[in-house]
Amino acid sequence: MKEVLKTERLLVAEAVVEDAKFFKSLLNSPTWLKFIGDRGVKTERQAVAYITSNLIRSYKENGYGLYKICLKQSLEPIGVCGFLKRTYLESPDIGFALLPQFEGQGFMYEASKAMIHYGVNHLKINPILGITTSENQRSQRLLEKLGFNGSGTIKPAGSREELLLYTNKKSHSK
Repeated sequence: MKEVLKTERLLVAEAVVEDAKFFKSLLNSPTWLKFIGDRGVKTERQAVAYITSNLIRSYKENGYGLYKICLKQSLEPIGVCGFLKRTYLESPDIGFALLPQFEGQGFMYEASKAMIHYGVNHLKINPILGITTSENQRSQRLLEKLGFNGSGTIKPAGSREELLLYTNKKSHSK
């Protein structure tokens, strides 16, 4: 397991193809489907392809990507957190998702706070952006708690809806 960072309760590491079962569950969870969208991953084989063509590829091409979040004690994967390079954004944005049974316990705040520190200090990302839908109030609250400010909206090409755009004031002021 290629570890990226540790927090008090969590270990964040690069995803590997052996994580296919976990990613199949995460990508088909109700909140992922509602707020991120269906990625067409219905089998473990499709999950392997998703991990390879999206996550591992991003690590190689960009030096970062979405990383799996594991409970430090058991190494059980519970979600993802990391940075995404999108053609319609000037700078990478932070992305995150948790399996439903781990929501509401502070795990995503803990992982995201450490990830922002890693992004600013090790990856030299400045500014770090955040995007979410207008309906995803949990993500909006998390971004604000992490020090992001709303900075307008953006409508990606081919998208049917505008997304709320956030900028991390701490990373932007450096």
